[in-house]
Amino acid sequence: MKVLVTGADGFVGRYLVRRLARDGHRIIAACRPHGPPVEWAGADVTVVPLELTDDRTVRNAVESGPDAVVHLAAVASNREAYADPVHAWTVNAAGTARLAEALGGSETRLLLVSSGEVYGPGASTPRRESDPIAPSSPYAASKAGAELAALEVWRRTGLPVIVARPFTHTGPGQEVRFVLPAFVARMREAKATGARMVPSGNLAPVRDLLDVRDVVEAYLLLLGAGRPGETYNVARGEGCTVRELFDRLAALVGARVEPELDPSLARSSDVPHLVGDSTKLRRTTGWAPARSLDQTLRGLVDAEAD
Repeated sequence: MKVLVTGADGFVGRYLVRRLARDGHRIIAACRPHGPPVEWAGADVTVVPLELTDDRTVRNAVESGPDAVVHLAAVASNREAYADPVHAWTVNAAGTARLAEALGGSETRLLLVSSGEVYGPGASTPRRESDPIAPSSPYAASKAGAELAALEVWRRTGLPVIVARPFTHTGPGQEVRFVLPAFVARMREAKATGARMVPSGNLAPVRDLLDVRDVVEAYLLLLGAGRPGETYNVARGEGCTVRELFDRLAALVGARVEPELDPSLARSSDVPHLVGDSTKLRRTTGWAPARSLDQTLRGLVDAEAD
């Protein structure tokens, strides 16, 4: 199968490309122009430039007629989206519309990677796909816009669009602009210097955490078994507070530290409780996470030590 991966040079994209290569797929890796080069040893990968704000690069990326597209390219962090909400909408929502239009009328399966954050604040129970969405940040709102854009093309042209809503995920290689790798980096520095306090944002929110490799497996299964027009949560189904994650990471790092609130790291719009119900995904594909929460956190810490 020929698979186009947008955002192939990103955190999840690199894992996905390597996983597709293991199964012998031909891969078109769409990457930001002028970004750092990425090597995929032994993989059948063709690299093409992609800028979601540029019609020409979008058309060029799809002109080879891929059998499937996994759309990962996006403004992917809340902090970046808060800094420029208009840009987040331009890339995430309008960029997705541009990609879906370029594919419209074809039989190419488009897996749109959205976010569990589109649910916004709600009851302290696992979210289901049938729950209403109420995004409460520029990032989440732009992702909801991307869903609407792609599903409109599905209804109008028949393009097979499947929506994945992953909840929080991490793993080796995730950038320190994200919370958990940032914690590990700060804890290692504190351990080295003897500091007792580590800057943090709000530690009260409850999050559902997966390993990036389990998320990638879910995407592959949805490419084969997901139903067009349907949305699927990708989640463990269990929640723990960010403070609990902080303490577990500190124990793994071996750092005797406490969190210290840094207002610059706190977000007033943090969703208090965000846990997903992945029953629909499990029933449709047979997916289940292969890595426990402890294994995921250990893998993150071990990677940061290298």
